[in-house]
Amino acid sequence: MARSILHMITPLKHMSPFDVNMAVDAGFETVATYTNATLADVTTLVQDSIFSRAPQDGVRTGIFIGGKNAEDALDMVDRARKALVPPFANHIFADPAGSFTTGAAMVAEVTRALKAKFDTGLEGKRIVIFGGAGVVAYVAAVIGALHGAKAVLVGHDGEERVSKISNTMRWRFDVEVEAVDGSTVAARRAAIVNADVILSAGPAGIPILTAEDLESAPKLLVASDVNAVPPAGIAGIDVNAIDVPLPTGRGVGIGALAVGNVKYQTESRLFRRMLESDAPLCLDFRDAYTLAVEVAG
Repeated sequence: MARSILHMITPLKHMSPFDVNMAVDAGFETVATYTNATLADVTTLVQDSIFSRAPQDGVRTGIFIGGKNAEDALDMVDRARKALVPPFANHIFADPAGSFTTGAAMVAEVTRALKAKFDTGLEGKRIVIFGGAGVVAYVAAVIGALHGAKAVLVGHDGEERVSKISNTMRWRFDVEVEAVDGSTVAARRAAIVNADVILSAGPAGIPILTAEDLESAPKLLVASDVNAVPPAGIAGIDVNAIDVPLPTGRGVGIGALAVGNVKYQTESRLFRRMLESDAPLCLDFRDAYTLAVEVAG
């Protein structure tokens, strides 16, 4: 059997050691990294990888897309898919900054908590997402919208930037995602007035919502915070929290390590799925969410 090879492409100066470790621990025998890569580089890299092996060895060859931008990663995936020349084809997996699997895990944990604690699901729920310009927020918003939720991106620097992001979501995934201002305390409180779910995906160590802010969310069922660096992004949510009552007494909180555990297992299993599949796969956050729901239980 041909050796398993993973070609890891990133537009950044370095490929993430986290993702390299994950790939090797999942079972890839050889890993090669390509840094400072542009969209224009993808076709040549992919075609060099497919034409240097027999067609049947395509399933022993993977392309991993890294980086730190959701749209850039998705564009690279599209370019990689178009570069394939049947019967020559490799696996393709995108997880920029690990955020595709993190966002998927975050929503999967919310899905689990909604079912376990309130016997309900994402359908019709208003999901308000802070850190709205980041990849985790992007993933959470699209997954939520695809599953019938009313997703809202909150912009810490105003509405303009997150509005542009929501427009790209509409174009790429045919989903409607609302964009709102979160630049002041009053704006943040207004954003969560009708929230059923609140997600905090802002920078590490930056508090976003206080216990007093949460008083403005009378309908809140579940809140989750992916910030593992003190202080918490959402007051009352410890990193180890799993369905812990929130300070207001309304709803439950899910912490960063609970999300991280599901994320870690999800990314690892997606790498292993590539190694075990008899047909070429193309994996993104939608596949990650399906698997993360299974992992979360």
